[in-house]
Amino acid sequence: MRVDEILASPGPAFSVEFFPPKTEEATEQLFATARSLAELELDYASVTYGAGGSTREGTVEITRALKEQVGLETMAHLSCVGETREGISATLERISEAGIENVFALRGDPPRGQQDFVQPEGGLGSAAELAEFVSAGWDFTIGGACFPEVHPEAPDLDTDLAYLKTKVDSGASFLITQLFFDNQVYFDFVAAARARGIDVPIVAGVIPVATFAQTKRICDLCDASIPPRLETAFVAAEGDERAEFELGIAYAAQQCAELLLGGAPGIHFYALNRAPATRAVLGALRASRPWERVVGDQG
Repeated sequence: MRVDEILASPGPAFSVEFFPPKTEEATEQLFATARSLAELELDYASVTYGAGGSTREGTVEITRALKEQVGLETMAHLSCVGETREGISATLERISEAGIENVFALRGDPPRGQQDFVQPEGGLGSAAELAEFVSAGWDFTIGGACFPEVHPEAPDLDTDLAYLKTKVDSGASFLITQLFFDNQVYFDFVAAARARGIDVPIVAGVIPVATFAQTKRICDLCDASIPPRLETAFVAAEGDERAEFELGIAYAAQQCAELLLGGAPGIHFYALNRAPATRAVLGALRASRPWERVVGDQG
């Protein structure tokens, strides 16, 4: 099933992002996580694509296996980094042959040690170009990324939204946000996007914090901010892993409930290939069903 069709169905869509594992043990953990979350009616899963195509083969194979072995609808990430048009075409053919109907089009981050993105010779220079390339030759539903706190390379929100509009015009039929912790940032971003004529669903990206140090490193890498009051609460846990885990679940469950009450069309969980925190939050949402008390339409 296509993600845009899932998002058009009644009720919110719940999805999760996985990354291709590098060891047999990590592979077993990934599939255990996927099966555990599938029990809670997970709507679809996406699989990331490493810098420079470093996980290209793993992305397609894991995406296929999650669909065939776990029964999840899936979406393969695709990046421009280090890829020619011919290479991208070959990957898209493999994705199509695997029966996958959804592609997440990204420019991609530069490989480690390289500060700036460099358009490959014979390749593409942006996610908008990639979305247009995919739209022109293949019948995929295309998703795109967006940044409630503004893309790190954009000078301001207005410039970022202008580019985002070109991504949607090029074929992206839904968007998933970078992770964030302050819901007002999401609501303000959606309102600004709608004012710019961006009318596709904007799914909220949420990370249930399992350990604060790891999450802080991730936030530093993607320029996502942690609200001072939330950081103070984690610092007060004094490194107690259980206390951090419980605080992370409580905060994420409340954050997601508020997002759904505000009309977000879905939640995309950054689960880091582990089930417990995301399973706890998704289970709480399935039990409480806050979307049935929706008071707005932000998605």
